[in-house]
Amino acid sequence: MDIKTFVISENENTSNLLKLYLEEHGKFQLSVTTSDFIKAYDAIKSNNKVLVIVDISEYQEQALNFVSKISSDIKNAKIITLSDKPDMDLVIRAMRVGASDLIPLPLIKQDFIEILDKLYADFTGLGRQKSKCNIISVYSNKGGIGKTSIATNLALELAKITKENVALIDLNFQLGDITTFLDLKPTYNISYMLQNTEKINSEFLLSTLERYKETSLYVLADPPYFKPSENINLKNIESLFKVLRETFSYVIVDTSGGFDKKALRALELSDLVFLVTTVNLPAVRNCQRCLEMFDNMGFEREKIQIIINRHMENDEITTEDIKEAIGKNIYWKIPNNYFTMMSAINKGVPVSEINPDSNVALSYKNLALLISDNIYYKRI
Repeated sequence: MDIKTFVISENENTSNLLKLYLEEHGKFQLSVTTSDFIKAYDAIKSNNKVLVIVDISEYQEQALNFVSKISSDIKNAKIITLSDKPDMDLVIRAMRVGASDLIPLPLIKQDFIEILDKLYADFTGLGRQKSKCNIISVYSNKGGIGKTSIATNLALELAKITKENVALIDLNFQLGDITTFLDLKPTYNISYMLQNTEKINSEFLLSTLERYKETSLYVLADPPYFKPSENINLKNIESLFKVLRETFSYVIVDTSGGFDKKALRALELSDLVFLVTTVNLPAVRNCQRCLEMFDNMGFEREKIQIIINRHMENDEITTEDIKEAIGKNIYWKIPNNYFTMMSAINKGVPVSEINPDSNVALSYKNLALLISDNIYYKRI
């Protein structure tokens, strides 16, 4: 089955390259190439199952309005956006109006073909029921910096956005707080799972882990009492992570602080590590030390991404100061909103249940959008 495809771009070279790659792929039939949004809409509206590729490098607002209209008017349309300046704000805006992907220009053939394969599987129903699992660990070697808040709120937003099964794991045996943050009293906890890995499979996890209300978020929480972890070895963690990968689309891990072997093994097994810092000199210095440690461990630089928590625009230390100090770009900034966050923590609910329109709730939602499988974020 060939999928009708429409290309809208001001750039002739981009249009020609898209045409070439579509022909090479062989499963998408190019119907129209134009730079005229009205002409494109008139051609598209009489179709049902279509792929629409929109270059939003020029006339950005008009292009995004066009994407929004196609998304709302044509039920089975898949929309790819292209941009020569794909910053994070633009990525999120494109997602919100209905784009399934935003691809940076100049176009890279292998990346584009991979996206076409994914979309063709979606169109034909041949895609896998569960996407490849991504394990994301939230880490800081400094306490009180907000990593549990980040892990908890991010996990819930991922579950709400993707509708896929998401696991939230508390690897802090002595001082875990996830049950407090979500007001849960689970039957099983991380200590039990790690000591009984030979009994655990996907069916067991989905039937025993605590679900958060009516969402697809499953919580593997901290022990309800102080629990020594000496009898938990690295093989236990490896076995548990293997089953988690087989069961969930996303796994968010709230690690313990410090440099203990269990936390570091969890980071090694993760696809992405969010290293959390705040805007003060001790926290930034700790961030530097962590980056040095990760370099010594042989972690790829792109695997470690920096999140600034409790960020204020008028901070004496600026984002540029932090970037210069640590030699790395800032991946995300979560705004400081003390009263909203404390209200959520004290009531044992995610911040979106306190005020979904607050700056901090929207920041978590946008971060989840950015790292979800719906966006081609790795090259941004």
